[in-house]
Amino acid sequence: MLYKINLENILFLDIETVPEFPEYESLSPEKKLLWEQKTKYQRKEDFTPKEFYDRAGIWAEFGKIICISVGYFASKGDLRTFRIRSFDGNEIDLLKQFKQLLQEHFNQAKHLLCGHNAKEFDFPFIARRMLVHGIKLPYKLDLFGKKPWEIPHLDTMELWKFGDYKHFTSLKLLANILGIPSPKDDMDGSMVRDVYYNENDLPRIITYCELDVVTTAQVFLRLRGETLLEDEQIKKV
Repeated sequence: MLYKINLENILFLDIETVPEFPEYESLSPEKKLLWEQKTKYQRKEDFTPKEFYDRAGIWAEFGKIICISVGYFASKGDLRTFRIRSFDGNEIDLLKQFKQLLQEHFNQAKHLLCGHNAKEFDFPFIARRMLVHGIKLPYKLDLFGKKPWEIPHLDTMELWKFGDYKHFTSLKLLANILGIPSPKDDMDGSMVRDVYYNENDLPRIITYCELDVVTTAQVFLRLRGETLLEDEQIKKV
């Protein structure tokens, strides 16, 4: 049961990704062919490989992480806070910093990772990019040999499915129907590439990512039947 989980043992997270290169022309001839093959069924005949490249950020083989934002609950007496921090910039550096956080503060069996659609996207994307850069996976992301009930991952979208494998609900929609203040009014996921490569505005993307983390935590609270966080309880560290 969700209410039995200690909130302070959960690390909420979200990532933002972009194509590894700003333009399709930057790919090597071999990588262009691999991209064409990888996206064949998604593109169909509606787009050329070049026209489709702005979506490369959703594949770990052709994209990269530019921000990982995390949040966690902390309490002192009756005072509850939700603390947020972000790792951004150079992908290797931010992955190493995120791994260090897991190893130093969220490495026990009781600790869990939580995101929205994170089992399908965020968790595997982070793991794959770590392996691309030769970074040994931390325990919380190394799933080999683990039984389903041993995997320390929670997913608010999966919790909302209630066993319905066909059902997809965006975080924004879920927040709306649960009465949670709408996240990401400033931008949406389709804008991240342009904001990063054309506007060079990483701080805007970081804010966008952190709002997702807060909203995911708020959704989790609502799924537990608890009151939402107030603005003054949310602290950036």
